[in-house]
Order: sequence, then structure tokens, then C-alpha cells
Amino acid sequence: MEDDDLRYDTWIEDALRDVIKRALNHTAANGLAGEHHFYITFNTQEEAVQIPGYLRAEHPDEMTIVLQHQFDSLIVTDEAFSVSLRFSGKPEYLHIPFSAITAFADPSVNFGLQLKMMSFNDDEAQEEKGFWLDNAEAAVDETEVEIDDGDEDLDEDTEETGKIIALDAFRKK
Repeated sequence: MEDDDLRYDTWIEDALRDVIKRALNHTAANGLAGEHHFYITFNTQEEAVQIPGYLRAEHPDEMTIVLQHQFDSLIVTDEAFSVSLRFSGKPEYLHIPFSAITAFADPSVNFGLQLKMMSFNDDEAQEEKGFWLDNAEAAVDETEVEIDDGDEDLDEDTEETGKIIALDAFRKK
């Protein structure tokens, strides 16, 4: 896949990161309405991540922050966002590049994204890490969705709700 000109996996992740940028830009301009709030998980080891040393020591690989009631100075650029959050009552500045984000969720509307897709031929990594959306269940409730295979009509009373699906299920191995 490395030599392939059609990098669908990369394009999809870029598009998903654009969704996150738009949500954060909207929030920076308008605030969070209603019950909206964001869980943002990011890789703390990525070079451009700026967080206090004690937070990096507590979260050496990955950290999840929540943007809900008490955040200040949300600034969004094309490459990153920065925000001031309180940890143990003390305000701390965080600068997080979009490339470091591994998950994003707004549980108020049952929405979640999982990033950092595995390569197509990485069967060992898939077995080791499990299905790439396993961890998304903690942030977003997952419900069943019926799929119409064309053989029978869907019941009109069937309630369809959102479900996170992995594109890996449709890839050749």
C-alpha cells in the first residue's frame, strides 16, 4: 500500500480530521450549545504536542481531555488547536496537533470518530490491537442498525440509530 497512489486510508483520515476542525472552529466561534461536549483522545508522544510535564508523566502514551463547561482560549488553526483547561483547579495550556488525535466523540449526539487506521496487510497488529473501534464504545454508546440486503423490506417501525463502523471490514487482506 505504501507505493499506491490512491491512498484512500490517508484521505479518509484527513476528511475525518476536517470534521474535528470544523466542530472545534464552530465551538471557538459560538461556544457549545445544549448538552454538546467533546472527548478528544490524543497521542502525548507526538513531537508537536505541548502539555505540562506532569500530565505527560501521568499519561505517557495517550490522554483524553473533555471540552464541556470549563475551558478557555480555544484557538483552532489548520494544523492544531490549543485550549486552556483546569487540572486540580490550576489552568494549564495544551497545544494539540490534529495529527496527534486518535479519537473524537460528542456523546450528546452519539457521534464518535476513531483515527489512526492500520495498514491493509498488518494482520498481526490487528490481532494485537483488536478491531480498531473497540475503544470507541467507552465514549459513545453503540446500538444496532439493521441492514437491508434487498431480500425483504425493513419494518417501518424499526428505529435506526447511529453505529460506528470500521472501513477495515470492507478491505482486502
